[in-house]
Amino acid sequence: MLSHNDIEQLKLKGITPASIEKQIENFRQGFPFVKLVAPATKGHGIKDYSETEINRLASVYEKSGPEHEVLKFVPASGAASRMFKHLFEFMQTFKGSEEDLKNFEKDKSFNSVFYFITNIKKFAFIGDLKMALSRDGLALDTLLAKSEFVTIIEYLLTPKGLDYGNLPKGLLRFHQYDVFARRSVEEHLVEGAHYAKSKSNDVNIHFTVSPEHLEKFQSVIDEILPKYKKLFGVKFHISFSIQKTSTDTVAVGLNNEPFRESDEKLVFRPGGHGALIENLNDLKGEIIFIKNIDNIVPDRLKEPTYLYKKVIGGLLIELKEKANEYLNLLDQGNLEDQQLTEILLFAQNELDIQFPDNFNDLKNDAKKRYLFGRLNRPIRICGMVKNEGEPGGGPFWLENNKGEVSLQIVESSQIDMSDAGQKKILNESTHFNPVDLVCSVKDYKGRSFDLRKFVDPSTGFISVKSKDGKNLKAQELPGLWNGAMADWITIFVETPVITFNPVKTINDLLREQHLNF
Repeated sequence: MLSHNDIEQLKLKGITPASIEKQIENFRQGFPFVKLVAPATKGHGIKDYSETEINRLASVYEKSGPEHEVLKFVPASGAASRMFKHLFEFMQTFKGSEEDLKNFEKDKSFNSVFYFITNIKKFAFIGDLKMALSRDGLALDTLLAKSEFVTIIEYLLTPKGLDYGNLPKGLLRFHQYDVFARRSVEEHLVEGAHYAKSKSNDVNIHFTVSPEHLEKFQSVIDEILPKYKKLFGVKFHISFSIQKTSTDTVAVGLNNEPFRESDEKLVFRPGGHGALIENLNDLKGEIIFIKNIDNIVPDRLKEPTYLYKKVIGGLLIELKEKANEYLNLLDQGNLEDQQLTEILLFAQNELDIQFPDNFNDLKNDAKKRYLFGRLNRPIRICGMVKNEGEPGGGPFWLENNKGEVSLQIVESSQIDMSDAGQKKILNESTHFNPVDLVCSVKDYKGRSFDLRKFVDPSTGFISVKSKDGKNLKAQELPGLWNGAMADWITIFVETPVITFNPVKTINDLLREQHLNF
């Protein structure tokens, strides 16, 4: 199936022929749906803490967090183009006729172009936009009065002006303050200074970016870093990485044969955010906070974010210290029955680890080996918010193909909607995944785990795309916080909805949570 030229192409990307054969087999066989056992709910998979306990855990982190090697990890490779879909469509269809104006004014909903235009002066980019217009002798108010909306949008989205349609979300102005406006990447620096600071005042933040935007990110960071160093009195250490080409997946036609360019070269596609487990695996850190680039708020609303970052961080420190203590005991091997029972109860009650039905029938040595294997894993604490209708993943109890039941974050696309029982479990779900994680990635001896060993490869998914007018099938790797972390110890904690404020469309920046007036 693979020619000599194909193999040479694979070598350049760092991909083995065996990997490609496995991917093509995945296309032919398909990925199985997950098997939901129950939704994770408060008291049954989601921890819900009292105000006293919240303050105690936050204090644990404030005291002990700076003693650890802390890193803030921000996936920031997503392009902003999807944020402007309705504006791009409007540019193609609006010609300024009376009928166009009537249609424009007819839809006044929050996500409409009308709402965008009539509220345009509230956006944090407005100063930059006015400046771009004025360079060409144009004025925003004049264009608005003449209904020349397409010109305004062109100066926002295209290289004529701000070129927002070709930038990543991290470099867009998100929030307006009195005399300045912050990009989303800047808000993450502010957050990092408040909860990811070491005792030596070092703040380590890592952004994953796409190759075409790396230089722009570096330029912006070079420009703004002195200001934030001075503002917070910290030493920022900002690093970047791009998704490895070795994580790209081959595309196939609808017949499951490799899809090729006109010159017969194989077509590859990025493996999705699950590929970032490789980037995470390369980093040096002990405690790693993970949060998406677009989920940030202005300063006036940041306090709940700081508090709950410290809460999940404090919980992680407590659980990791206890797990390490027990792992050392198990490693030494001389345990009394009482200690073994204590470790078992800790694993069940504090780490939400489920044990097989025959566990009690095992001899003590087998129990010790089993407990050691279950405890000696990376740990992730995941904040979960009450589901208020947001699409996307949620927390569930899941049974894998080995018959093991564990807590997992599951996307709706992984669920068999034709199965009434599975759909019922989905509908009973109460919480939503906002991508708010803190992770421990070192073992009880302080050695970094190889995170690639804890991925469930059966949890990828396939979608149909098009290229040059032809349909193709694309394969995405197990998602970063889904199958890529399937074999981690997982704990879910309820966090308030104010900690989840993503920006999926440009109009989301007009929500009260993103405005400063």
